[in-house]
Order: sequence, then structure tokens, then C-alpha cells
Amino acid sequence: MAKDTISVTDNRTGKTYELPIENGTIRAMDLRQIKVDKEDFGLMTYDPSLGNTASCKSAITFIDGDKGILRYRGYPIDQLAEKSTYLETAYLIVKGELPNREHLDAWTYNITMHTMLHENTKKFMEGFRYDAHPMGMLVGTVAALSTFYPDAKDIHDIECRRLQVRRLIGKMPTIAAYAYRYSLGLPYVQPDNELTYCGNFLSMLFRMTERNYKPNPVLERALEVLFILHADHEQNCSANAMRAVGSSRVDPYSATAAAAAALYGPLHGGANEEAVNMLQEIGSADKIPAFIKSVKAGERKLMGFGHRVYKNYDPRAKIIKKIAYEVFEVTGRNPLIDVAVELERIALEDEYFISRKLYPNVDFYSGIIYQALGFPASLFPVLFAIPRTSGWLAQWAENVIDPDQKITRPRQIFTGEAERSYVPIETRPAPQTLERKLLRGRL
Repeated sequence: MAKDTISVTDNRTGKTYELPIENGTIRAMDLRQIKVDKEDFGLMTYDPSLGNTASCKSAITFIDGDKGILRYRGYPIDQLAEKSTYLETAYLIVKGELPNREHLDAWTYNITMHTMLHENTKKFMEGFRYDAHPMGMLVGTVAALSTFYPDAKDIHDIECRRLQVRRLIGKMPTIAAYAYRYSLGLPYVQPDNELTYCGNFLSMLFRMTERNYKPNPVLERALEVLFILHADHEQNCSANAMRAVGSSRVDPYSATAAAAAALYGPLHGGANEEAVNMLQEIGSADKIPAFIKSVKAGERKLMGFGHRVYKNYDPRAKIIKKIAYEVFEVTGRNPLIDVAVELERIALEDEYFISRKLYPNVDFYSGIIYQALGFPASLFPVLFAIPRTSGWLAQWAENVIDPDQKITRPRQIFTGEAERSYVPIETRPAPQTLERKLLRGRL
């Protein structure tokens, strides 16, 4: 009878080890027993960027990159995007099940009651330069919230955790909107809890002198769908940061700030801005063949195509492409959509991109919609951080109660100098910089 094990023979010693297989994985610590002698530390794995390492067990998000499947708690992303709201989806991600009407109403009330910011938080934000990047302001302000809510340190109390989740989901749009208004020198707009989660965010961003702000329902729904699509995405860079920092048992505000900082990077939350910049650089459909040629020559990058996980068409990109045309019916057609559609058509018919499984991802079309909605490019990563907060918090809470988890502390392969003796400064030769050593291939 077949066993769920794998046999490993160490050719250095001739000894064979039988390692258990669970969920298609072996435990890295099981390799530690493979040693040359008693003085040997034991075998480790080397996996830069954790490309083939499962760092946790999670029941939140399932992705099959080869088939283009994305599900939250078992629900296909296309069904949620079509039928759900962001707060209902956030409830699903955080709590594990879709709510009934009573629970959704209570959840919505509990979150909207936490949309206000302490007045001192506003003063803190006003300490930033007038031209500070909204994402930098959001990262700093979220971290500062830990000083306003010291009770958040009691992370092992379930009711305390639930309270912080409600606070963070409620306050993130307010922080984001204040950062945006501050960058323009406009007065802050207070939250309006009579509006929906997304409607309130649009009000705090764009309301001027209206007595009652009423967002366009098409644009409000488009933002709702974009928030749903960005709510979680398995163990990405920022989710990994949330878990790693949270593993020290720090409060969730500090961990969320770390996750948002990870999202800030152009390879993560800033990727849609890069895609928009690329489309603007191309300018028109007739220039696409020359651009494609430069990509193949390694002179340019095709932004918004390809994904670390998806080796098929990103299911979120299909949904966003459809939403884009609905938005344009209200805002007017963004000319970049024509460039994007033609670029997609040419790339998906080219063997160079087909063989490399480079398909449009969520960033390819999302930036075009954000631009049509009136958002500046600097706000794109902030718009990513708001909905992803629910996913980060679900990942954090799952990590807190997982008995397998300890403080994150990966191993390293040491490649530095062996033991050296201290030399008096008067007799030392001129040092070589680390950069020179790297260029010479010494490290």
C-alpha cells in the first residue's frame, strides 16, 4: 500500500530517511535530521523569495494560477464581484461565512461607528509636508493609531481583536481621504454614515459645497467591485509582511502599517500606476508594434502582464475590463482603454508572450478605471490598501491563533568572511566597499 511519505537518500553518508508528506508538502524541519555527523547543523532549504515554500496553513483565499481561479472562503471571485458588496465580502473574509441580513446590518453598523478619527490624528497628519505622498501619510498614520488604542496590544483576547478589526476597516477610508484632501490643501470632509462604505469614501474625497453628497451609482458600484477584487490575494508580499510582523505579537495597527509599507512598492501596490504610465508612454495603437519589439529585445517591460501566481488570465482582470466600459458611459471614454485593448490583443496572439504565459493581470485595467474616476496616480496604492485591510486582518488573526506559528525567523546561508583578527587602524589597508565586492563576484 502506498504511503504518504518520501524517501531521501543522502549520498554523502548512504543513509536513507523517510519523511512524511502532508497536503503536498514536507516540513522543512524534517530535513534537519539529515546530517553528515553529530556536529553537522542539518540540512536546510534555500528558497529566495519563498517561491516554493508554504509558510502557513490558511483557509481564507484559494488560488489556482494555472487555471485562473480565485476564491474567497470557497466563493468564486466573479460571483462575489457580481452579487456582493465590499462590507459583505469583508465579513466573509474576516469571519469565514457570508452573513445573514441581521449579522450584515450589525457588521455594517459596527464599522461605520468607527469611521471618525481622533482630532489629534488630524494634527499628526498635518505634520507631513504639503507634498507628502498619500501612501506615506497612510503608513505613518496607521502606525500612529497604535498609540491612540493601547488596548490593541491584548491580541489574545478575541473581543479585543474584533474591536481592532472594526476600527481599522472603518478608519482606513477616512485616513486615505484626509491624506488626499491634505495634498490638495482642501478642508477635510467628515464621514457620512448615511452613505455606503464606498459612497462615504467618495464623499470624503470629492465633496465640495454640496449640502448632501450623492455619488453616481455606477461609479460607486465600480469602486465597490474594485474593493472586492482587492480584498485578499493569498500569501502575497504585504500579507506575508502582515504575518511576519504580527508574529512578534505586536498590535495590529503596527502590523498593518508594515503591510501597507510593503504594498507601497512598485512591484506590488504601485504596479497599476506603472501600467498606466506605460500606456501613456505608448500613446496610440499604431505605436504598439514598436513597443512590443522593444519588450522582446529586453529594452522595456510589459507592465500589467504576467503574475507571480497566475499562469493564465487573471480572473480579476476580466471583471475589471468589463467594469471599465460601464464607468466610461458616465465619465467619458478614457483613450488609454483603446491602447490597452489593442496591446492585449497583439500580446495574446504573439508566441513570445504565450509561451511565457504572460496574460493581463489586475493592474493592467484597474489604473485606467481609477484615472477615469478622477483619482491621481499617487492615490492608486492607497486605493489598494483600503480594501486589502480586511484581508490583512484576516491573515493576522489566523496567524495569531495558529498553534504551529512562532515568531518569524528565517535561516540564512552565510557567505561572509571567515574569522578575522582585529588590525589597528594605523596598519590597515584601504577597505574595499561592499558594492565593489559584489561587482567582483566575491559575495
